[in-house]
Amino acid sequence: MTKADIVSQVAAATGIEKITVQTVVESFMETVKGSLAEGEPVYLRGFGSFIIKHRAEKAARNITRNTTITIPEHDIPAFKPAKTFVAEIKK
Repeated sequence: MTKADIVSQVAAATGIEKITVQTVVESFMETVKGSLAEGEPVYLRGFGSFIIKHRAEKAARNITRNTTITIPEHDIPAFKPAKTFVAEIKK
């Protein structure tokens, strides 16, 4: 499913114009990205949490050159689904 599909389905379900729904969806995504960029997680009860995961520094192998490289520590965005959401998917 793409963002356009989400916009179409929400517009059909609510009767709101697609352009308005698209603005809301894009604004939601920008708000989530902005919050995560500030280091603050986003909790959506019954759906899940958008969180920042910290990855420690580690050594990795470049197989083609047969060398070892160091991957620096970094943070990555992640999504952790709510238990109720997982239960619905497992049905």
